[in-house]
This record gives sequence, structure tokens and C-alpha cells, in this order.
Amino acid sequence: MSDRVAQHYADLAHTYDQTWGHRPEYLSWMCGHIATRLPIRPGTRIADIGAGTGLFLQRLIGNASAQSPILCVDPSAAMLAQLPDDPRLHPIHAGAEEVAMGQATLPYDRLHGILIKETIHHISELDTTLKGLAELLVPGGRILVVTLPPRLEYPLFHSALDRFAERQPDPQDIADHMRESGLITSYGCEEYQVRVDRNHWIGLVANRWMSVLSSFTDEQLTDGLAEIRRRYAPGEICFPDRFAFVLGKRP
Repeated sequence: MSDRVAQHYADLAHTYDQTWGHRPEYLSWMCGHIATRLPIRPGTRIADIGAGTGLFLQRLIGNASAQSPILCVDPSAAMLAQLPDDPRLHPIHAGAEEVAMGQATLPYDRLHGILIKETIHHISELDTTLKGLAELLVPGGRILVVTLPPRLEYPLFHSALDRFAERQPDPQDIADHMRESGLITSYGCEEYQVRVDRNHWIGLVANRWMSVLSSFTDEQLTDGLAEIRRRYAPGEICFPDRFAFVLGKRP
């Protein structure tokens, strides 16, 4: 993780959960899709890579236990510090690359499941990292990558949309890397219709809630916010939020 991205998550850590406070139905929707593809039973060993504050583990934690906690892996100590004080969650301060290369100390030798939600764009050397993670799976174990497509329909300013598209891995490429790692791979897309007040949305963008926004200077962000105000009238903004769910299963 670059110093810029690390600082972004350090700045965001204390308000991250509040960002989603107005969308409890979205949290339920997303957690439901994760749980369907990555089922957890008592004794299942799961690692959430890029777990952050643990916000998206609501549907998984119920079947976890202190004896087989979910591993919450994240390179941001500030985000991990916001994890609930729950023995079913085990924080590990590390990145995906460290886990894949055996440089992070895990309490499990092998894993039944690995979740990577909206952090795949921060992973360097994606092919070798996914290969290393695949080797940690038990037979029948799964890796689930939840990711945005490169081209978004978010009500952002144009330069932010373009920069995001340049940096975001294509889901098909992720699936190809999984397949090359020996996993039986498939992926599908799900769409959630977002309805948000324009002023609330502008506040999220101003707070740089997406990591790509941290790559813009204060002046550029101010110009971008002015562009959003010009393009969208006061009141409710509606747009589709699309996610690719890339699933790899070890034979």
C-alpha cells in the first residue's frame, strides 16, 4: 500500500462506518450476496482480506466462533482499530501480498474461504498474489473477489471516473488469473439501485470516501465538486451500483 493510500484510510477510519449509515438496506444486500457465495459454517476458517472495520461481515460472523474466528486482514492499522471488540474477529495487520507470500502469521495453515471485497485494485502483482492465496485453500475452498467494473456510472466528476477506470482491474482479468492459479472460476454481476440526496453525496465525495479521490489535490477536488453541482440538481440522485462477484474454487 502506497503512503498516499495508507494516509487515505487512516483519515477515513473513524468515519468509514458512518459513510454507510444511511444505506442499511445496501449493507444487507451486499452481505447477503457474499454469504450466498462464501457460506460459513461452525469451524470454517475464513480470511477477509481488506476487512477494514469489519462492516461487511454481518452475515458471516454469526457462524464464526472464538475457536475459529474470521481473520480480518488489512494493511491499515487505523481501520483495524475500528473492528468490533468481538472474539469471533481476529485482526491481522498485513496486506494480501504478505499473506500470499507467507510473510504474515496466520493462526490457520489452510483456509476454507478468502473474501476480497473492493480492495483488489490495491493489490500489486495480482497474478502471483492470487496464486499464493489459492495455495492456502483446502480442497473445495473458495476465493471470492467482489469488485467494481472499471467504468462506473457514479455521479462523480469526469476526471475521477476516468482515473478510476485507468486503475481498476477488469473482472475478466481477475477470473483469468484465478483460473491460471488452478481454481475453477466463474463470475456474475449484481446491480443495486442507489438513491442518495445530492448534498449527502457531495459530502461523501468531499470526504474522499473512494480511494481514487485521494489522488486529487484540494483544488482539483473543489473543481470536481463544482462540476457535480452543475450536473446534478438539488434533491435525490439515482444511479446503478454494479458489482462483479468473481468466484474461484479449488478442486
